[in-house]
Amino acid sequence: MSGEPIFQRVVIVGLGLIGSSLAHAIRRRWKKTTIIGWDIDRDVKDRAQKLGFCDVVPENPLSEVETADLVLLCVPVGAMEEAGKIIGGHLKQGCVVSDTGSVKGYVARALKPHIPEGVTFIPAHPVAGTEESGPDAGFAELFDGRWCIFTPSEETDESAVKKLRAFWEGCGAKVTLMDTEHHDSVLAMTSHLPHLIAFGITDSAVHLEEAMRDEVIKFSAGGFRDFTRIAASDAVMWRDVFLHNRDAVLKALDHFSDNIDELRKAIKGGDAGRIEYAILRAQEVRKRILEAGEDTKEPDFGRRKQ
Repeated sequence: MSGEPIFQRVVIVGLGLIGSSLAHAIRRRWKKTTIIGWDIDRDVKDRAQKLGFCDVVPENPLSEVETADLVLLCVPVGAMEEAGKIIGGHLKQGCVVSDTGSVKGYVARALKPHIPEGVTFIPAHPVAGTEESGPDAGFAELFDGRWCIFTPSEETDESAVKKLRAFWEGCGAKVTLMDTEHHDSVLAMTSHLPHLIAFGITDSAVHLEEAMRDEVIKFSAGGFRDFTRIAASDAVMWRDVFLHNRDAVLKALDHFSDNIDELRKAIKGGDAGRIEYAILRAQEVRKRILEAGEDTKEPDFGRRKQ
């Protein structure tokens, strides 16, 4: 299905999993949209050019930014401020600037000073991804049925929000609006904490004695394998998430630590009822996620089939 573009010229800064998937999703939906892609990494730019999911991969993106109707910053959270500084003085009147970062409070503070009058900035976060990274990892279906959360300010132009909503819906996503602080608290629990735990559990295996470590790898059960899949995620991206959503992540981590401590006491004290209660509550959460359509019982949901 194709149609008239919502944005004629789209510049995507950052051509990893999210940026490349956006390019594929745009091309799937709007054949006439001109897609300009850029990345600070020369190898990534060369690879993107070879894969051909962008119409243009310029040496210098600024001349392209000057003609863009939509600029999407798909860079690590820690790189947002520098990206804003670079493009800010080159944005044309009426342009919409958005991002895909997993932390919204910091990104809003980092980018707002660099957005000129007449340009609308709408922070956004597509809650979608895989453990893979780089331009080869992108695919058009990544956002299908996934949420994209907008966190606009009260002063944000409503017509621009409406256009960006239509854009993301055209890319397959469901759109909702949320307060910035609330977003960062929710995502700290649903995304940031699980990744932190996965990194921690996988790292713990590295510190075992060599013989034990080898057996952990050899006899990996499904649970440990799932943790290692999450732990394979991009290191720079997640480093920045933890550092720039520090307070919310630490709060979620404290809550988790309290629960784990309670379970530890239950195991140590032989409290079968408390252990079973925790498991049943977890099963109820899983049931509600399935009922909400946020997962299926099929394996590898949300990931491209090989």
